Amino acid sequence: MQQFFPKISVLNSIAFFAVILTLSNCKNDNIEKIRNITYSDNLPVERGSNIEIIYTDSGYTRAKVYAPQLERFDNDKRNQSEMKMGITAFFYDNKKRATSFIKAKYGLRDERERVMTAKTDVMVVNNKGDTLRTDILTWDEKTNLIHTHSAVKITTPDEIIYGDGLESNAEFTKYKIFKIKGIISLKK
Repeated sequence: MQQFFPKISVLNSIAFFAVILTLSNCKNDNIEKIRNITYSDNLPVERGSNIEIIYTDSGYTRAKVYAPQLERFDNDKRNQSEMKMGITAFFYDNKKRATSFIKAKYGLRDERERVMTAKTDVMVVNNKGDTLRTDILTWDEKTNLIHTHSAVKITTPDEIIYGDGLESNAEFTKYKIFKIKGIISLKK
């Protein structure tokens, strides 16, 4: 009769059973570690390049935001779109004409609150050529207002105005400067 199993030595048998016992007694704590590493509130759920976002209200385009890169986060702690490489946003009237634009090196939109914050070298220009420069600016989509508490510099064809804080419509045609620090007349 032919033997189907090779001869197993006593030492091989002991080693085999030792490995089986070791493996059966192991708890897999690594699954929790892997879950903690791969699932993080700090990882985006979406990432895109050369993004265009269109905001509408009552059938009218109110704004278009362009970003070279966008990362969207959606979890219990954070529901935001982050634009680390900058943004350019154009605001429109009911006749589809651009009335102003905002440029900044960084943008963050809170999806729950419907608020966008522009930071670092923020510039707003209206269709009359009036220019606002500041470090941080917030656009509230619900009220269609932009505002800041930071230092501002507004340049018009006639003057330069310095102040701390500003509130304006998104078109940057009706604005209120808080704590005016100085006005320089450009008229000759």
